[in-house]
Amino acid sequence: MMRTHLTSALETALIGSTVELCGWVAKRRDHGGVVFIDLRDAGGVVQVVVDPSKVVGVDPHLIRSEFVLRVVGVVKDRPEGTIKSDTANGAIEVAVDSVEILAACDALPIPVDEEVAADESLRLKYRYLDLRGRRLQGNLRLRARVNHLLRQAFDEREFIEVETPLLIASTPEGARDFVVPSRLTPGSFYALPQSPQLFKQLLMVGGLDRYFQIARCLRDEDPRADRQFEFTQLDMEMSFVDSDDVMDLVGEIVASVIRDVTQESADNPGRMTWADAMATYGTEKPDLRFDLPISNVTSVFSATEFRAFQADSVGALRIPESGELTRARLDSLIERAQSLGAPGLVWIRVREGSLIDSPVAKFLSEEEKSALLTKTNAQPGDLILLAAGSLAMTSEVLGVIRKEFCVVTKDLGLHTIWVTDFPLFEGLDDKGNPISSHHPFTAPHPDDLDLFMHAEGEDLLSVRSQAYDLVVNGWELGSGSVRIHSREIQERVFSLLGISPELAHARFGFLLEAFRYGAPPHAGFAFGIDRLVALLAGEDNIREVIAFPKTQSGADPLTNAPSLLEGSQLKSLGLSLAAKKKESRS
Repeated sequence: MMRTHLTSALETALIGSTVELCGWVAKRRDHGGVVFIDLRDAGGVVQVVVDPSKVVGVDPHLIRSEFVLRVVGVVKDRPEGTIKSDTANGAIEVAVDSVEILAACDALPIPVDEEVAADESLRLKYRYLDLRGRRLQGNLRLRARVNHLLRQAFDEREFIEVETPLLIASTPEGARDFVVPSRLTPGSFYALPQSPQLFKQLLMVGGLDRYFQIARCLRDEDPRADRQFEFTQLDMEMSFVDSDDVMDLVGEIVASVIRDVTQESADNPGRMTWADAMATYGTEKPDLRFDLPISNVTSVFSATEFRAFQADSVGALRIPESGELTRARLDSLIERAQSLGAPGLVWIRVREGSLIDSPVAKFLSEEEKSALLTKTNAQPGDLILLAAGSLAMTSEVLGVIRKEFCVVTKDLGLHTIWVTDFPLFEGLDDKGNPISSHHPFTAPHPDDLDLFMHAEGEDLLSVRSQAYDLVVNGWELGSGSVRIHSREIQERVFSLLGISPELAHARFGFLLEAFRYGAPPHAGFAFGIDRLVALLAGEDNIREVIAFPKTQSGADPLTNAPSLLEGSQLKSLGLSLAAKKKESRS
């Protein structure tokens, strides 16, 4: 080894000992004589002192930032008055006997010092320099720690880690596939997995009973703060269990990881139905760090003469101590509501003595005013926002506005909740076929099975599923469900989705065939490791916990991917590119 210690291993007990260190020059202070260098390695930073009159090797005045050095020296106390008690190794330094320059460094295209902001595109282009910063170093080490804890937890519970294929047949799971052309079968394509869904179900048919995998997955969908083309998920499946068993186990493991990493208490997540989440928070991904529930006040206006509130649903959002918002701000809220599909938004300022100030006050009866204040628990100085229309629309509009009003800080911690009983179908397509809310392998709720087997059209939208999402601070950490293990029910789902028996056989024949040979009841879950680590690290974007991420447009500035293929490569794959049509110009 070229070194005897990492800087993190240096301590006062080593004072007087000779050590050999390797690392980068984080900072350099040259006072014309003695040169002080902050030497950084994977363990941290230590100050090394180089006296040109005593050192063997190179002239220390030639050393610059980010040079790679090997130094040999003696650990010593820092002189009185120079001790930095707020930093590791702040009480010691290394008096250098010899210095070796292992690599020089040109002028940096981006600062490694994290106190200086750099353009994100440059950060990604020079990601290997960006990775030298303490923040990304810490995030990737945290990620490794989380992976270790997850593997350990599932291993202790007798799960078997199995690797599933990366080259598979294209099977729709809600997003577009990335496809790979086959050289040996020209004109045919593999797909890269959006998840190991079907293979883990086949593992249950195969009797493995408990499976898990830290799986790489790919989906051709637009990148966002919590989404990348390629991502990593903890994937698991269990036989002879129901939804409660999976939620209890996953909740226990996630809470244990949070406790281990944050050193703070973390309980197993609570539960909330999808219908309650939508009605109370206007979203299926409620952020529970703040308590601003939406109230259904439809009954308050059941006999109203105010035409705007003669609607299927009237929702109210009380914003505490916000009654003095400017008219310009209130107008912007109305515009925001209209951009989300609402005809408008009504605001009410609550005054002393149960009085209200609002453009619609004269259209409301005293009974309606009183009941509204009671229903929303409004106090003087509060602001009430009301939206009327369909239940789905009012919930969405007020849910979005609710989030925009909330000030969230990192010290509020992590708040987890299971959202359960999702609709099996989220709507109808242009042909009248239902659209799966999760994926087409999710089992219908047992209480709605008869409705599922016999209903048609919009009646199918009332069927609940046995799906469950784990939501953390408004992010969907992961999703799971009890799976279909009956060939009859699975074929019914395919038929409802407009997948013909022939197409179902072509795409999913192997799964339907497997169900003929004794498929056990099974259920599973998968959650994004990128998202979990970002939440634990206090990051707002998963790019900050991924070593080499893509940009918002899906590009990789480091390698210039995606890139063109040589003509010979295309020819070997049996591919040719269609000529681009020239844009017509007037």
